[in-house]
Amino acid sequence: MSTAKEHAVIERIHAAGRECVVALTGGGSRAIADLLAVPGASASVLEAIVPYAATSLAEWLGGKFDQACSDRTARAMAMAAFERARKLSESDSEKLRGIGTTASLATNRPKRGPHRIHVGWQSAEATVSYSCELVKGRRIRVEEEAVATDLVLHVIAEACGVADEAAAEPSVDEPIVRREQQASREWQELLLGKRQSVEYRIAAAPKLVFSGAFNPPHEGHRRIIKVAADRCNSEVAMELSIVNVDKPTLDFIEIADRLENFGSAPVLLTRAPTFVEKAALVPGSTFVVGADTIARIADEKYYDGNLDKRDSAIAAIASRGCRFLVFGRAVEGRFILPSDLNLPRQLRELCDEVRESEFRCDVSSTELRTAAE
Repeated sequence: MSTAKEHAVIERIHAAGRECVVALTGGGSRAIADLLAVPGASASVLEAIVPYAATSLAEWLGGKFDQACSDRTARAMAMAAFERARKLSESDSEKLRGIGTTASLATNRPKRGPHRIHVGWQSAEATVSYSCELVKGRRIRVEEEAVATDLVLHVIAEACGVADEAAAEPSVDEPIVRREQQASREWQELLLGKRQSVEYRIAAAPKLVFSGAFNPPHEGHRRIIKVAADRCNSEVAMELSIVNVDKPTLDFIEIADRLENFGSAPVLLTRAPTFVEKAALVPGSTFVVGADTIARIADEKYYDGNLDKRDSAIAAIASRGCRFLVFGRAVEGRFILPSDLNLPRQLRELCDEVRESEFRCDVSSTELRTAAE
């Protein structure tokens, strides 16, 4: 049951002219009940969802995630909620908000990790996130739930533009870390599909394009760039798509973090998740990829099991004059080259192989993220 102060805040949320999709997992779900208990919720709440199981959360996010309870996951949930709001509402995008919450709170078994709450909100113009680590053992579960609910309602109020007039900072002694990234006009247009790419430090149409998530960039990436540039006598442009086939859409904080990691390198920021779309953006280019990526291009599961769709996609890439420079990758302890894969002939003819003697580096971004966490 919300307090009189929370009731007043929720009334202002409902009257703010914003429409929200709210997704919560692990804690803070009382915020949904509080929002719906105050008359007028239909003006602000489009949908509320609790993707509690790992499989449910993966489905909500549209793909894999490294850690269920993290700032990055809360932001990804908020982005998924924002994209869901765009599907559910006919309102202008600037009136829509996505709210994502993930928490790890006290339970009926001991937890090795900290008790923490992460909440994010996403709009067409900004990404904002809040993170709070609770002192372990200070509160029982119901008390930690109250803190999570308080923080969620504060974040929703801020997202709807009423926090300054009605909602003080959540009443918690532990420090709260807030991050915010306002989007440039180009980023906003990219997110909303009004443009397909944004260029950074690219003087001419790139001839070598290294596509990837680069999360984070590592020594293997740097060596690939050098080998590719020397072999083809051309500068390598990094291509980062904010939309991916089996990963959540990148939010503005994530975009800013990854662009910063590129330093002074030429970068093409796109919303081209497939190589058919990438080829349309940079016709005549050679894509620098790993053997695992070229295997996915050949995998019929990415084409709904339809081989004709796969072959048509490969033909479309070829028609744009694009090729692949393929580097070997260690997969389950074995170093794989394109010649080791059962690729369709049309795709194999588009590939130039980098031999193991020219390059081998078994480090992966996934391993680095796991070690950091």
